[in-house]
Amino acid sequence: MKKIDWSKHSILIIALIATWLTTYIGYLTSFNMKIDNAMQQFILFINPLTFLMFVYGIALFIKKTKTRNRYIVTISILTSIVMFSNAVFYRFFTDFITIPLLFQTSNFADLSSSITENMHFLDVFFFTDVMIILLAIRFIPQEPLQATGRKMGRKVYFAAAATLMMFNLAMAEAQRPQLLTRSFDRELLVKNIGAYNYHLYDLFVQSKSHAQRTFADGTELTEIENYVKANRAQPDPEMFGAAEGRNVIIVSLESLQNFVINNEMDGHEITPFLNELTNDKDTFYFDNFYHQTGLGKTSDSEFIVENSLYGRNGSAVFFTHSGNTYNSLSESLNNNGYFTSVMHANSKSFWNRDIMYKALDVQKFYDVDSYTIGEGEAVNWGMKDIPFLEQSVELMKDMPKPFGTRMITLTNHHPFDLDEEDMMIPAYTSNSNTLNKYFQSVRYMDEAIKVFFEDLKKNDLYDNSIIVMYGDHYGISENHNKAMGMYMDKEITPFDNAELQKVPLYIHIPGSGKGKQMDELAGQIDLRPTILHLLGIDTKADMQFGSDIFSPDHEPFVIFRDGRLVTDKNLYAQEVCYDIETGEPTDEAQCEPYVERATTELNYSDTIINGDLLRFKEREDGSPELKESK
Repeated sequence: MKKIDWSKHSILIIALIATWLTTYIGYLTSFNMKIDNAMQQFILFINPLTFLMFVYGIALFIKKTKTRNRYIVTISILTSIVMFSNAVFYRFFTDFITIPLLFQTSNFADLSSSITENMHFLDVFFFTDVMIILLAIRFIPQEPLQATGRKMGRKVYFAAAATLMMFNLAMAEAQRPQLLTRSFDRELLVKNIGAYNYHLYDLFVQSKSHAQRTFADGTELTEIENYVKANRAQPDPEMFGAAEGRNVIIVSLESLQNFVINNEMDGHEITPFLNELTNDKDTFYFDNFYHQTGLGKTSDSEFIVENSLYGRNGSAVFFTHSGNTYNSLSESLNNNGYFTSVMHANSKSFWNRDIMYKALDVQKFYDVDSYTIGEGEAVNWGMKDIPFLEQSVELMKDMPKPFGTRMITLTNHHPFDLDEEDMMIPAYTSNSNTLNKYFQSVRYMDEAIKVFFEDLKKNDLYDNSIIVMYGDHYGISENHNKAMGMYMDKEITPFDNAELQKVPLYIHIPGSGKGKQMDELAGQIDLRPTILHLLGIDTKADMQFGSDIFSPDHEPFVIFRDGRLVTDKNLYAQEVCYDIETGEPTDEAQCEPYVERATTELNYSDTIINGDLLRFKEREDGSPELKESK
């Protein structure tokens, strides 16, 4: 057998090594992935190579030198774009891009300021391999490939690639059993199988989920319904109907985390009005309440509040399943004589809201065209909060009564830029420009809420309403842990990162006199049943994973979309079980039953959404009811 002359493949070998090392160095410098041991570091080192050997290896089938070189350069450019895009995305979301997000192009223009803020000059490093390959093609002499020995060379090459891939998967499985069947954490996937293989796996998962609706027949609902019934909490008789007949005003507080409440920044009170509200006799303030959003962020929080289902893993339901049938909060309010609406001074197509709100049975969407944005009143992609809330109150005056409306604020959104006249406190001083501006932006939001309450009172809308306000998702991502550690005067651990996902929840019932600070552990999934029960609307026949927070049977158990969880005794994050009191790692056995249950519940929710199962939901009398998707 003729010896294979690999010198003829010098460009291929250079490309393979250059892209491999560029990817690995990119892992270490642009992604804050927790590595626990030498084995995980070794897996991280080799996992780019398993994909790159296959994709670059196709060049071995190309005879013409120019065509082969063009192919190699094209692959290097594409892999560089993948890594660059993930790095920019990761800086804000602390997560990796998924296939559905790539098709949400209608959001890109509106998100331009956040995207630009997260680009760094040093990101050109991701294209280092492209430059190396182009220089190699320019200066290294190349001989045409001979037919003899080429076939055997390909066999040896791809056998080596397959062996390496199996070796990688075996080590990954040893580190994280059932990695590809149980993990909701994309970082775990990238750490173990690599960024490129992760995207192929994501493509497979998304294709599989889209096929589920076709093959669903409703039989899947029985098991899920039994689970929901077994975990249903009976409403508190004292609180059930406590706000019956009142208007419902639900305010989504953009990017508001709980750590700013009752806190100061360099001696400046950050949220003076909301601080007052925590002690108001008509306010229930929940300080142990978590957001449960995924990559859909604000749209996820909307989806969770409307349906008491979890958002999808790696995508926004508002985009992927806007044609489904839902049993939404708005539908329940409609059925009980309410006029329902959403108020948001943004483009109606952002997050596909104009389509999704129809599926949720929202009767009216007051988008940006419903508002008059004067000079100096624009911010980010819409309207500053103070004029937005003032004009919204004017719109409420003409709504049929009783009404149920959801309001979405905008100003406190990354990158947290404010006009100088809106800066009521100075900026913080740290190595994070994002955190520095965040406190000022939150202070402006607090002032806007104060004005909102005053306007409701002036326009006789306050006394006969219930006002529910909650933080929709985090504002400061884990990429700013160093600055957060400086502010909190401690090193931020995975336990702290999970704790920082707490967002404030206010339930304000004017004239009730029952308000108090509540430490009940709860999450956004619990808002739908809680609100409906306060209005005296029964939810026992509804398919929902949350439960009434006021119920004595409410279980202190919160599941994050990425599989993290919190109980009254433990917190589970990055495969470590922590003691909730000490914040220190504890016996994993204490978390194991909850981890299994969290996986089950997230899978059940995904099954309902992917299969559009609520179209098969039975009527209360037990007869079948196949609903048409909207």
